[in-house]
Amino acid sequence: MAGQLTLSVNGAKQVVSAAPDTPLLFVLRNDLKLTGPHLGCGMAQCGACSVLLDGEEIRSCVTPVSDAVGKQVTTIEGLPAVWAAHKGLNSADAAKMLHPVQQAWIDEQVPQCGYCQSGMMINAVELLAKNSDPTVAQIKDAFTNKGPSPHLCRCGTYAAIIDAVQRAAKAMKS
Repeated sequence: MAGQLTLSVNGAKQVVSAAPDTPLLFVLRNDLKLTGPHLGCGMAQCGACSVLLDGEEIRSCVTPVSDAVGKQVTTIEGLPAVWAAHKGLNSADAAKMLHPVQQAWIDEQVPQCGYCQSGMMINAVELLAKNSDPTVAQIKDAFTNKGPSPHLCRCGTYAAIIDAVQRAAKAMKS
C-alpha cells in the first residue's frame, strides 16, 4: 500500500507517495523525474541504476525506497552539489559547475551510447572519496570486483573510463 515517504535526494527533501517496497529507481525516475540512473537489467547485475546512498554506491533497481528514508540519495544530477559542498561553495555555485568526475568523462570522451555511464561515474565518485590516488589495478577492481556485480559497458569504454578516473583524481587534488 502506498504511503507518504520523505526522501533527501540531491540535497533536497522530497515527499513521494509510494509503497515501501517500490524500487528506489522507479521513484527517482518516475516520481522525481531524475533520468540519470537507468534501468538496465533490473537485477543489480549491470550498474546502470547506481546511485549513492549516504556516500555508498547501491543498485537502485533492487533497493526498496523505504531503505532510503532518513538517508542522503545522490544521483548523477546531484554530483555538482557534492563537489561544491566539498570545496566549501554554495549551491548557487554548484549550478555553474560539474563534478571533476563528470568533467573528466567529457574530457576523455568516455561515453559511446552512454547508457551505463551515470552508474560508472557514481562508482568513480565513491572510489575517489575513499582513495584519492587509485592505481589502475585499484580502478579495475572497483569496477569489476566490488559487489553486487561488475559494472557493465556494452560499448567497451573501459580504457577510457580508467583514463577518466585518473584525470578526475588529479583534478580533485588541485
